[in-house]
Amino acid sequence: MENMQPHGYSKRILLAVSGMSPQIVTETVYGLAVNQADPFVPTDIYLITTQSGAKEARLQLLHAGTGKFNRLCQDYELSDIHFPEANILVIEDNLGNPLDDIKTPEQNEAAADFITNVVRELTGDDNAALHVSIAGGRKTMGYYVGYALSLYGRPQDRLSHVLVTDRYESLKDFFYPTLHSHVIYDKENHAMDARDAEVMLAQIPFVRLRGGIPERLLEGKTSFNESVKFARLIEGEPKLRIDYGKGSFWVMDIEIALTSVNFIFYLWMLERALKGEYVKRPGPKDVDKQYTEEIENIYEKYGWKRNLNSRVDITLKLGIRGAWISDRINDVNTAFENALGKNAAVPYTVQKFGSYKDTKYHIALAEDQVTFVGKINS
Repeated sequence: MENMQPHGYSKRILLAVSGMSPQIVTETVYGLAVNQADPFVPTDIYLITTQSGAKEARLQLLHAGTGKFNRLCQDYELSDIHFPEANILVIEDNLGNPLDDIKTPEQNEAAADFITNVVRELTGDDNAALHVSIAGGRKTMGYYVGYALSLYGRPQDRLSHVLVTDRYESLKDFFYPTLHSHVIYDKENHAMDARDAEVMLAQIPFVRLRGGIPERLLEGKTSFNESVKFARLIEGEPKLRIDYGKGSFWVMDIEIALTSVNFIFYLWMLERALKGEYVKRPGPKDVDKQYTEEIENIYEKYGWKRNLNSRVDITLKLGIRGAWISDRINDVNTAFENALGKNAAVPYTVQKFGSYKDTKYHIALAEDQVTFVGKINS
């Protein structure tokens, strides 16, 4: 499905945000499903709104007798669009209380987290394409849903803003260009025909940062600020903090979880890198006594000799082999990627270069990008 266009997916989701004007839903559906050369007819619609906005949406869009969404589907024969009341999602604060408006910093933070998690969940299905509209609700809602899509969006996902003919924009009685003549009134009480309105979608390009987010944040609930923090790791200069006493590595406030042997191995690789030296992989049957001595010295230097388990002790006595180095590299690279995300981890991981028979390894960090803290164990 890698090259499939959004309209080709069997599951097509529209996500919109709104305040007190639920018309954004019908306008966007019209723009996607009716006014396109390659129609994107949603199979599912979700609307994020406030408590009062949800009431407006239920009454104006889904009311059994007068609901404008139902009328749109009838007029343009749009069948099988799943938009039950349960898909009208009311923003909640951190205690689970529904919000009636978004004004305070606390309410904005809650809205950001709520919207982020909805987008994260809806982008979790690789067999679905998501279309996000930022046209409704308060400006901060549009910003949050757009940024969330930038964080979690995939190649098949799209972002748009709906555009309506000037005189029809923001009219309480306009929901979409009707199939037949339908009189409505503008803000100056002049009669107009809803059939004459034009609705267009402006596609909005966005940068996809999904690769910069650790896998665990793609799978579990997270906050907006936490997601942004990981995405920003890609933008900033690499900074690695090494805590001798705790035997740990830190990037910002993120700890890289490593076993003691992998901690010492990475220290050894890093010390070599800071001196401009690389590590060459020994041949299949070779033992590198120099590497063995250097790693033993690292254990001694940082007071970690007592933490040697029998398996590592035996490895050092027998000598460092290529397979052992490969295993350690795989472990440390996986640890950095799990903690930071694959893209953000690149500056910190062990990189391979050279030919198959002359494989070399190196960490690209410079001396001014590494900080040492804590006391060396005695």
